[in-house]
Amino acid sequence: MSAAPLPSSEDLARYLEARGELSKPWTLHMLRLTKLKEAKDSMSPEEYLAKVQEAHADLMRLGEFWKGREADVFSGRYVPPSIVEPLPGSPEDR
Repeated sequence: MSAAPLPSSEDLARYLEARGELSKPWTLHMLRLTKLKEAKDSMSPEEYLAKVQEAHADLMRLGEFWKGREADVFSGRYVPPSIVEPLPGSPEDR
């Protein structure tokens, strides 16, 4: 049984933008890794490895960004607080 094909970086960026998730660090890392995977064939193995190591180091610098946001990060059931962060497209959204 084969897995579904992964979206291109352009498709992923459009999806993330439509959902208002381009500012979230973990979604930016997904986009970064997707673009890196697409460029892999045009890079030397050493350059590709260096870029992957750089992306990994940046991800590790985020620390425990998910603390208190487990529902958002791990299950997709995030509901933003209405006072701090209005829903995208709502009347309160600028």
